[in-house]
Amino acid sequence: MYLIYSALLAVGLLIATPYWLLEMLRHGKYRKGLLQRLGKVPISVRDPDGQSIWVHAVSVGEVLAVSKLIGKLRVEFPQHRILISTTTDTGQALASKRFGAGNVFYFPLDFSFAMRRYLAAIRPDLVVIAETEFWPNFLRLARDSGAQVAVVNARISDRSFPGYRRWKKILRPVLQDVSLFVAQTSEDARRLMKIGAPEDRVAVAGNLKFDFVLPPAPQILGKLKSSHAESGAGTVLVCGSTVDGEETILLDVFKDVLAQYPSAVMLLAPRHPERFGQVVNLLQESNLKFWLRTQWGGSPLNGSVLLVDSIGELANLYALADLTIIGGSFVPTGGHNILEPAQHGVPIVVGPHTENFRDIVNLFRSRDAVLVINATDLAKTVSRLLADRNERQALGRAALQTLQSKQGATAVTLQKLKVLLSSREQEAHTA
Repeated sequence: MYLIYSALLAVGLLIATPYWLLEMLRHGKYRKGLLQRLGKVPISVRDPDGQSIWVHAVSVGEVLAVSKLIGKLRVEFPQHRILISTTTDTGQALASKRFGAGNVFYFPLDFSFAMRRYLAAIRPDLVVIAETEFWPNFLRLARDSGAQVAVVNARISDRSFPGYRRWKKILRPVLQDVSLFVAQTSEDARRLMKIGAPEDRVAVAGNLKFDFVLPPAPQILGKLKSSHAESGAGTVLVCGSTVDGEETILLDVFKDVLAQYPSAVMLLAPRHPERFGQVVNLLQESNLKFWLRTQWGGSPLNGSVLLVDSIGELANLYALADLTIIGGSFVPTGGHNILEPAQHGVPIVVGPHTENFRDIVNLFRSRDAVLVINATDLAKTVSRLLADRNERQALGRAALQTLQSKQGATAVTLQKLKVLLSSREQEAHTA
């Protein structure tokens, strides 16, 4: 099976190469860490001094989710070096800031030759995978190397579950290579078992994303606060993680806001850095006054848009908001995380497409802690909220309380990893 899988992976890579080359030329994507992805182990992570734990977090969301867990692992296992792999450039940048660039590398393509090099160089006692990254060669070779393998914060989305079930016979032996699954919810645990995870290896701990730790506040936050106070700027609308098809909607909404509040400010943060240029074009066509965050020198922002063309700052910038709108939800892409603005106790509005965060959004809705609005009703809802401070404050307060009520998954997950690593050490002593 693994030979067939590797052959299909190679064919897929060959077919996709022209697209990857085009993306490299147009947007610089995939260029960073290319050699690492192909199996070249960076010197900084080779032959760690002593024992090691390998944590894999795909992108920014997963890095944020496991940040507190990594901090706890460092305290509990000081003799182990924690090494973190990511797949995306944004995840790599954030992980490097948080854990030190020398401890971070790009996850290699799932070819046996590449995985063997990394496992031989790192020699992990424990492999921790955030959410659901089922790479067959990686899981098999990690197990064969003697490492315990854990999938934490595991979830099976509505979109992926039917596909996993369809390939259950092939997936089942792959999941046998995982020593422990720590699911977000009982429904995720049920789905894991339905697709082949052994029942005695599945546990539920809650969602690590509720325990996320905000990164250190960037200098731009203080600068924006000072500018806002000195210029007497008005209402601040923060639109985060927007995707293609949403900025036009949001800019039209902001024009309506300006008609009522001429000193209002919008912070607009596209989800994908390669789209910054496209959004600049939209802003130019809109005839709205705007600034690029990377070029803004402190000028008054009254009545204008600040395009957040930077990485890793949005989580803190939500603190400025009188109202937040979370993107990826007004077009059918599954939505984005609402917990970052909730951490600041600010009111949150999302669109109807939140399938990727179904449990979180449903929980917040049940506690009147988020508003789910269609694009056609967005302008009217924003106008109502901006006119009603009490409703905004109640919504933001409920968001923070809901977030705080669900914290604690890190402690449960850590305890289960301690037991797993302890069993690994016992096996090593017995051998």
